[in-house]
Amino acid sequence: MSKPDPARYRTTNWPAYNAALRKRGSLLIWLDKEMAWHAAHEGRPGRPPVLSNAAIQFCL
Repeated sequence: MSKPDPARYRTTNWPAYNAALRKRGSLLIWLDKEMAWHAAHEGRPGRPPVLSNAAIQFCL
């Protein structure tokens, strides 16, 4: 017993199809301009952190 051929779909409206793909892949991110990206100096010995905790949380 052989497998049936899979269904084949043909796109007839390419502009709408391309627009739907662009819309599906869109990602909107709002950034706060006042957020401190660089870490403040802590005054302790050792290498200072480069990024602030807020910047790390944003990236995660």
